[in-house]
Amino acid sequence: MKQIETIKAGKNYAAVNVGKLNEVIDYKLPMGPDVVINGKVFVGQAVGATGSELSFQTLVPGQDSGFLHTHKTHEELYFILKGEGQYQVDEEVFPVREGSVVRVSPNGKRALKNTGNENLTMLCIQYKADSFTEADSPMTDGVILQEKLNW
Repeated sequence: MKQIETIKAGKNYAAVNVGKLNEVIDYKLPMGPDVVINGKVFVGQAVGATGSELSFQTLVPGQDSGFLHTHKTHEELYFILKGEGQYQVDEEVFPVREGSVVRVSPNGKRALKNTGNENLTMLCIQYKADSFTEADSPMTDGVILQEKLNW
């Protein structure tokens, strides 16, 4: 089974590598005694994320995510990194392809299907819905430091 590689970690950071996008299919995610999702890996714990979870998943041609699901408190962002497919939210189905980004609120009933001829790889970031305020804007939260870069 493929494993996440730790690159480096320090007091204020962690860096990992999940491999090339075409290697995501080699991961296996145990979800219970009789349930294993092939081609999916959660990364948040590996990097020590404290405000979100993230996962990569690859679906082979014709494969879907297997079930509709919702969340209790998490909103999700899906980034289609490679391939093409269909995304279902509630009763709506629409096409997605490399470069597509889909946001789904916690109550949205969601699923993804690969309808293309090549693997579909996506990145999903989930975080607590309604947790950002105006004070969290990247324009006000970010601080530009007047320090020398070390390259």
